Amino acid sequence: MPKFLRIGIHQSNVSGYTSKAWCVRRVGSAVFLKWGAVEVQGAGDGRKVSWTRLPQEKTIRCGTAQKAQEYTKAAIARRRSHRYEPLTGPISPRRRAADGGAELKQALATILIVDIVGSTAKAAKLGDARWTKVMGHYYAAVRKELKTCGGKEVVTTGDGVLATFKKPVTGIACATAIQKAVRTLGLEIRIGLHAGEYTISAGEMVGLAFHICTRVAAKARAGEVLVSSAVRELMKAQSAISLKDHGVHRLKGVPERWRLWRVEG
Repeated sequence: MPKFLRIGIHQSNVSGYTSKAWCVRRVGSAVFLKWGAVEVQGAGDGRKVSWTRLPQEKTIRCGTAQKAQEYTKAAIARRRSHRYEPLTGPISPRRRAADGGAELKQALATILIVDIVGSTAKAAKLGDARWTKVMGHYYAAVRKELKTCGGKEVVTTGDGVLATFKKPVTGIACATAIQKAVRTLGLEIRIGLHAGEYTISAGEMVGLAFHICTRVAAKARAGEVLVSSAVRELMKAQSAISLKDHGVHRLKGVPERWRLWRVEG
């Protein structure tokens, strides 16, 4: 089964990050697809890749072997154009917590998502080598600010980072610091913040709060930091931070309408 790993950072000398894997296998007139988030440990040929949760699966019935072959070729070409690279080693099953337990814990945090605007066009303009170098600097800058502000990195995507903070004020401070840090790289970013509960299950963070934060970030334009009304409620006593009403919005897949606020200054 051909396998591909999404290229988010320079993978020859980096270990300990989350990315996305995609697999395809053709059997006769059927094509079997499998994809999902993976954890990468180690570097180079010695890296180990494991699913962070059960991958999604789909079967495509093409009718004939010829159509299935054409579908497979197109699917592989499409993934390569979306910055996936061939993965030669196996993808291990989901790693379990050391105690094997399924204990659930509730936590409250301010969630931050930073995303590069127009990353595909930028990558095409710079080329693979230069883009990989820029992305290396980008992730290094983001992680430096997270460490300075006490943020906890949860997951990375091809061009984004999701992190949590104990207090909204530190999350906003980190967002503005990240904006300044990546400005010299010629990148335009947008950032969203939301405060809410999530569940820790077997070492993984899950919950609607993460999806809401993703939708908040998607409403931001290049250079903007948007926060949800939940963050603003927690920020009322912070007069030093200016928030401007950004209107009421529908967040895709999220119940009700949400009022968003833009960080000023």
